Amino acid sequence: MRVDEHGIRHSAGDSVAIVQKPIRTCGDVHVVLPAYNEAEALPSLLARIAGSDLADRITVWVVDDGSSDGTGDCVGQTRGIDARLVSHPVNLGLGQAVQSGLRAVLAEAEPDDVLIVMDADDTHDPGVFPKMLAEIKAGADVVICSRFVSGGDDSTAPQWRRLLSRGARVVFGKVLHFDGVRDFTSGFRAYRVSLLSRATAHYGERLVEERGFACMVELLLKLRHCGPIVSEIPLHLRYDRKPGASKLRLGRTLKQYLLLLTRDRLAPVPFRKL
Repeated sequence: MRVDEHGIRHSAGDSVAIVQKPIRTCGDVHVVLPAYNEAEALPSLLARIAGSDLADRITVWVVDDGSSDGTGDCVGQTRGIDARLVSHPVNLGLGQAVQSGLRAVLAEAEPDDVLIVMDADDTHDPGVFPKMLAEIKAGADVVICSRFVSGGDDSTAPQWRRLLSRGARVVFGKVLHFDGVRDFTSGFRAYRVSLLSRATAHYGERLVEERGFACMVELLLKLRHCGPIVSEIPLHLRYDRKPGASKLRLGRTLKQYLLLLTRDRLAPVPFRKL
């Protein structure tokens, strides 16, 4: 599924428009960076965000998840952009860092604003922000930077991570049937704030309950009850820029995915469309 420049949704291989949406406005941009011991990578990423053409519209929210290497200090040293710090006294995991970032943004953002979540380890390129916002303006509610569309590339990632993401694509794709989603586990996404506000009004603190990497899939599962339009753009993952080792634990993450699928099958669907 894609959304063209006129806000029209097309199925793969089809030339016939199936749903037409009006072109929508796009407000300010809030970038959430969940960070755990990323003092080495974070300054470079913040500098590249500050150097973008959109810098005057962007607020960066660094969620320091109990780091011990001075990650939070990087925020005060940032120049050229509005950078703010959200701190966890102890490490609570990626899911709770994402949740804290969402809450901080939703407390200030306007409905037409856009919230972007990306990794703080400098493997995601802020140069694609304009493409993400273009998809939002064209009618998308969620934009996923995807490894599995034309132009996507994760060849610099370790082989085991590539196998995990591809296995998750097959399993979640067959079980969930979420229109427009190929890359369920990508951590680089844009969301319309109005969509997140609707979902938060229903789920509250339960919007993100997973503590680990499965939180990205969990958030999609819960947002799907809002009936969002989802678009994907290519992700060029720059794992070669990552200064440290991966924090993802294969066995633990696989277990989280399986438990998440089980809970999703057993949990009742909201009684109304959110």
